[in-house]
Amino acid sequence: MEKKLQVGILGATGMVGQRFISLLENHPWFEVVTVAASPRSAGKTYEEAVGDRWKMTSPMPESVKKLTVMNVNEVEAVAAGVDFVFSAVDMSKDEIKAIEEAYAKAEVPVVSNNSAHRWTPDVPMVIPEINPEHFEVIKDQRNRLGTKKGFIAVKPNCSIQSYAPVLTAWREFEPYEVVATTYQAISGAGKNFKDWPEMVGNVIPFIGGEEEKSEQEPLRLWGEIVDGQIVKASEPAITCQCIRIPVLNGHTAAVFVKFRKKPTKEELIDRIRQFSGLPQELKLPSAPKQFIQYMEEDNRPQITLDVDYENGMGISVGRLREDTVYDYKFVGMSHNTVRGAAGGAVLCAELLTAKGYISAGK
Repeated sequence: MEKKLQVGILGATGMVGQRFISLLENHPWFEVVTVAASPRSAGKTYEEAVGDRWKMTSPMPESVKKLTVMNVNEVEAVAAGVDFVFSAVDMSKDEIKAIEEAYAKAEVPVVSNNSAHRWTPDVPMVIPEINPEHFEVIKDQRNRLGTKKGFIAVKPNCSIQSYAPVLTAWREFEPYEVVATTYQAISGAGKNFKDWPEMVGNVIPFIGGEEEKSEQEPLRLWGEIVDGQIVKASEPAITCQCIRIPVLNGHTAAVFVKFRKKPTKEELIDRIRQFSGLPQELKLPSAPKQFIQYMEEDNRPQITLDVDYENGMGISVGRLREDTVYDYKFVGMSHNTVRGAAGGAVLCAELLTAKGYISAGK
């Protein structure tokens, strides 16, 4: 790429916004030139607006410290200086829907980490290795919005990343019933232990809205485009429980699966290890070389050892074995704020750029 695309981050001061900034430091295609947040942060430098709330382990990049934070609600002003934006705004669902659509109508592509548009029929919700063909509905969305360049694309919930790719690798065996329990890190709530001391040594067996997302969003990934809209798949039936546990980063899932066609354990492991997609084929900058790794040890995957596999963009799977009630069970694990949030959105933006949906200029 001759010249880097100019990127804005909406909701830049929050945890996911910070993760975007940290992942985009020295990115070969994208350069963060605009940071936008709530009116209370507007007018301050990014360093001042974040203050002591920088939550990444790596230091704040020098390139963003002196950027003046813009008011995220001043759409035209923010839109004027960027080729596209990442959205990580912290608002109500209706407010997020409205502001993301306003940016799209200002001819700015929006790649969103938020859930507000995940069920808008002509908004693609994509894990790039699984359903990149869903980006084709963008032309229908542009027709609806009356835009030439602007559109909204989203990535799915962080909780499904540790098992939906695995089930995708096994589609030929026709999984039809799935039970999943997710054990989710506190950064999924935008917090660390300093913000949430009551999570130390604690487990909370409820995460608002998460179970419905975990059960339904994989079906949208496996859906098909019909008349310019994405229609979700009818199978497998998924039931899920979501539990908050005292780790900072990394969502783990314990999953049970029934198949119509009975695979061997060796076939299942082979399909995991062989599974790759368009990001690997195109060698996109953020794409993991090995999307899913299978670990033979009984005590893996572990958060402390495996959460940063492939720079947090890979999925780790272990403990695959036959079950007495279901056919097979396994444990999956993924980095919830990298693959599950900002990193997944960056990979979507890379693929959208490679496919010509995002480009320089209005």
